[in-house]
Amino acid sequence: MNNIKYTFIPVISCLSLMLLGLLSQAISPYLSLAFYLGAILFGGFKQTQEGLIELWEEHTLNVDLLMALAAIGACLIGEFFEGAMLTFIFCLSGALEEYTTSKSQQEITALMNLQPHKAQRLTEKEELEEIAVEELTIHDRVFVSKGATIPIDGFLESSQAVVDEATISGESIPVEKKQQDELFAGTINQGNPFILRVTKKSTDTVFAKIIKLVEEAQNTPTKTASFISRIENTYVKCVLLFVPLMVLFSSFFFGWSLQESFYRGMVLLVVASPCALVASATPATLAALSNAARNGVLIKGGFHLEQFAQLRSIAFDKTGTLTQGKPVVTDSYFVTDDVLISQQILVSMEEKTTHPLAQAIVAHFDCQIPKEIQQLSIEEMTGFGLRTTYQGNEWGVGKWLPEKRKIQDQEIKRQIALLEQQGKTVIALTRDDELMAVLGLLDVPKDNAKQVIDYFNAQNISTSMITGDNKGTAQVIAKQIGIHNLFADCTPAKKTKYAQQQKETYEVTAMVGDGVNDAPALATASLGIAMGQGTDVAMEIADIVLVKNDLHQLTYTHRLSLKMKKIIKQNILFSLTMICLLILSNFLQFLNLPLGVVGHEGSTILVILNGLRLLKPLPVPKQKEPPCASCPLQSTELSS
Repeated sequence: MNNIKYTFIPVISCLSLMLLGLLSQAISPYLSLAFYLGAILFGGFKQTQEGLIELWEEHTLNVDLLMALAAIGACLIGEFFEGAMLTFIFCLSGALEEYTTSKSQQEITALMNLQPHKAQRLTEKEELEEIAVEELTIHDRVFVSKGATIPIDGFLESSQAVVDEATISGESIPVEKKQQDELFAGTINQGNPFILRVTKKSTDTVFAKIIKLVEEAQNTPTKTASFISRIENTYVKCVLLFVPLMVLFSSFFFGWSLQESFYRGMVLLVVASPCALVASATPATLAALSNAARNGVLIKGGFHLEQFAQLRSIAFDKTGTLTQGKPVVTDSYFVTDDVLISQQILVSMEEKTTHPLAQAIVAHFDCQIPKEIQQLSIEEMTGFGLRTTYQGNEWGVGKWLPEKRKIQDQEIKRQIALLEQQGKTVIALTRDDELMAVLGLLDVPKDNAKQVIDYFNAQNISTSMITGDNKGTAQVIAKQIGIHNLFADCTPAKKTKYAQQQKETYEVTAMVGDGVNDAPALATASLGIAMGQGTDVAMEIADIVLVKNDLHQLTYTHRLSLKMKKIIKQNILFSLTMICLLILSNFLQFLNLPLGVVGHEGSTILVILNGLRLLKPLPVPKQKEPPCASCPLQSTELSS
């Protein structure tokens, strides 16, 4: 913020000297002249210096030099107040543009301020030593006190911890961590002190990557901004060539006096300058990138955000992207009167294994287990599951194998067939080979997955799912959330081939994923979008990263890109219209230099302020019914 204060010092100095010049006109014309020249010098020094440096080093002309020449020209014809006013408004518009840039960089500054520079390392003698975070190495043990910021990525060596991960995930509720759970640099210890085991270097932490991504994004302009920047040099050359030609030939064509011709030339030099046009895209883009970063979306450049507005097709990986990434029990049927005993034995057996299906079953059933059942020993059976003995009966749990489990109950048969049709994993609990219970497990969609898919369908953007899972399971998820096209049983090569086919059909496409197997497809699509809790490979390749792992950020970013595109179009149209109107007014002799300055520089300020609107959070939109909500699911096979 100190830089912002310094940015506005020339503006304030220029305004003060200009006002003093006005007030002193009646007292002393020479004193007034000195104040006006001081205003021009203080207000225009920085931009003129930058323009001359660019001319000397890069051999290009920009609007800064045009404004300096216009101010000098105004002084040559005795219009010192107009020269001072031109300098002041141009200086103000430049300061506003710098303010926009600074606002966008505040996200980086805020992040970097959260990153600690020192850490408390535990020595082999269990003594604490304070060292720089950069000196920490993998496998070092770090002590983190209560309320302290975690200095580096690692896993929890202590038994438990409570961590505020808002800086990484955006969640305001602290997260309870267990031993061996992952911890991230930049998050805050809200509970008791704990010990962390380092797993990454300081330059490789999630936090460091977030800062790097935001920095890269601000240095990558949009396609529109790059185009405007390229034509600026040519445009300025044309203006500098046309102004003297107008001064020389206007008296011949229009019958103007030499003084009038020179005056009109100076007005033309002011109003034809493309200041507003140059400011049409960059401030708006920086504001939008800042808005996205503040809402947990890291975009590796304005070009990618601009491209998002042109999206015509979006494809999603299933597991971990559209779904929770872990199975849950969706159905349970018990074929016995001893339901409680069956549940206790089932949970006791599953507690003794780390299989994801077992963890889902343990999490689903909330029951107290007697000591004699808790102490049961289990045996793992390859190709089936687990087995134990209780009160002389052999109990088993594992995947349903119809060829080994013959049952007579037609209702259970029907329920099992229904679960299999729904693509669910069917688990059977048996006692002496007699069926006691049937469970259905499924990796269920995320809570907001359907809303996100409905949004893109409503925008007439083709939605697809490409997954390595089997077709039956994928069809169930796709139908639940409204996906139009399904590609199942895909290897990474097939995913990449599909992404290429979509790109050829729709031109601008996106692929959303989180795993290593998604990386080739992310790189192939026009836009690669990675989930923040996915693999490092996916995050490195992706153009956009959803830090909070929230699919709603995807729709927010699309809406933000549409708004940015709209504002940039408004700015370009407005600035070109203003330039044309001011030039026409000058030739018709309606326009004097003060009004030309106000019209030209005022339009530049309005364009910058219009771009600053992108700093504001977008309002929550009303949910629209997708136009193809009733469309049948299309399950597609890739052509060879």
